[in-house]
Amino acid sequence: MPGPGDRGTEKQKPKHAKRTLRRLLKYLMEYAWVVLLLLVFAFVSNVGNLLGPDFAGKAINAASAGAGKVDMKTVTHYGLLMLAAYVGSNILSFFVTIGMMRVGRKVAANMRRDVFNKLMEMPVGYFDRHQAGDIISRVSYDIDVVCTSLSSDVVQIITSLVTVAGSFVMMCIISLPLVLCMVFTIPASILFTRFMGKKTGPLYRARSRAYGDMNGYAEEMFTGQKTILAYAHENDVCGKFEEINRRAAEAYRDADGMGMMMMPTIGMISNIGLAAIGLGGAVLYMNNIVGLGQISSFVLYSRKFSGPINEISNIINEIFSALAAAERVFQLLDEEEEVKDIEGAEELTGAKGLVEAKDVKFGYVEDKIILSDFSMKAEPGQTIAIVGHTGAGKTTIINLLMRFYDVNGGAIFVDGKELKAYTLGSLRKNYSMVLQDTWVFNGTIYDNIAYGKEGATMDEVVEAAKSAHIHNYIMRLPHGYNTVISEDGGNISKGQKQLITIARAMLYDTSMLILDEATSNVDTATERKVQKAMRSLMKGKTSFIIAHRLSTIRNADNILVLDKGNVVEQGTHEYLMEKKGAYYTLYRSQFE
Repeated sequence: MPGPGDRGTEKQKPKHAKRTLRRLLKYLMEYAWVVLLLLVFAFVSNVGNLLGPDFAGKAINAASAGAGKVDMKTVTHYGLLMLAAYVGSNILSFFVTIGMMRVGRKVAANMRRDVFNKLMEMPVGYFDRHQAGDIISRVSYDIDVVCTSLSSDVVQIITSLVTVAGSFVMMCIISLPLVLCMVFTIPASILFTRFMGKKTGPLYRARSRAYGDMNGYAEEMFTGQKTILAYAHENDVCGKFEEINRRAAEAYRDADGMGMMMMPTIGMISNIGLAAIGLGGAVLYMNNIVGLGQISSFVLYSRKFSGPINEISNIINEIFSALAAAERVFQLLDEEEEVKDIEGAEELTGAKGLVEAKDVKFGYVEDKIILSDFSMKAEPGQTIAIVGHTGAGKTTIINLLMRFYDVNGGAIFVDGKELKAYTLGSLRKNYSMVLQDTWVFNGTIYDNIAYGKEGATMDEVVEAAKSAHIHNYIMRLPHGYNTVISEDGGNISKGQKQLITIARAMLYDTSMLILDEATSNVDTATERKVQKAMRSLMKGKTSFIIAHRLSTIRNADNILVLDKGNVVEQGTHEYLMEKKGAYYTLYRSQFE
């Protein structure tokens, strides 16, 4: 993973540009009939615009027939036709613009839906490896870039091609010699556009990556703001962000700076062609080969011919930008999802709670094993405590029990069957969890406690809150159980958040329970009350407790002492204290 100093510097050509474009068009084709109708409108609109110069030329010919020979009726006729053609074309163009804007928004909504659903299927490891800010950048910024491109570029590039082809045909009909005067501008424009396309593609991809890195770093620093302030590292953080921001700004400058060169250069080429038309037209007029009306129409068609070429150059820039952004989105959508249910997997309902691990080997990285030959057995209703130094593998065991990860070797069984024999959803529904890192969402206290039990009544929620010793606090709030918790629980303390999550677990009636430092954020007096409630909660349940405060696990049926991924000791508190081994040393270190 690149460090801050390396962010946004990689410049690679999109690996699968054609495939990315095809996938984008699949999203667009969900609205195929709407898009087809809009394309027809766009085609008719361009035909109207192409007829305008022809009517203008005929009106000029009628007006320049000579003194006393001006046919005002003909001039008026062609003038009105020209006006109708342009007005009608602009009205249709307006409908096309509005229609494609709506289609683009729907496509963006569908892409965000797919990305969000995909994130819900991603393994825990994906979020360990990727910054939240970078993920959010793909959901927001990158999809916005794609939406903007789809809203305008798809129709625009087709109508531009129609305009270029139609204008060229009309110019050939008017005067082939005049076409020869500007024919050199066509290959020059095409070659320059292709050359610039190869240059700008990698730059737009680097720009999207740089913005993702910047968002990721900002999100990481905002999350740890208190720690930053506590260690007085504000200047260091600001300095690093300034460097990352500078790289993002440079990536933006490089991409858009290179892209902005295209329009002036293409404009210069087309102006050279216009000058050649002027000189050639003058010579042809003096030799009575073409008339003023023909020259006027030709000049108008030449502007219509060169205008879309300028637009195509800009559209190509936007398409490369959209492809770079879409590629990042599709990379996320193509990520390997969480382990899937095997064929014939059973629904685990009413689990007894017999849990056994046999010779389990596991490492988050293949060459770095955390658990080696880990074995344990929990009979239904037993309480298993897992203790050990930081990094011993305690939380890893919980991740494996919940099947957030699959074991590398050995197996874990529930009620005599390997975890893979059950569907993921049903396995996890048989566990209640209270974690050290509490999670509450923006909603009422009632909603947060009832989160795990669909259709929970107020009486059930109140009973769970009383058992968790949070009821009295809730009743002191202005709106009681209808009090809204702000995002991430910013308006309540950490201890109160933890008590709410404990109440949530108490309400969620399961046969197996996981407590990962469940009382770490409550004071000692409250902890005693919660421990009493927890003992009531754990009755009849197979419970796994991770605890650093060893006083909270004295009543466990079996205590597993981990060291470097191995169970070095196991037994009851009394047995392990008498043995005077690793557990005895840990216990004494806390109370001496």
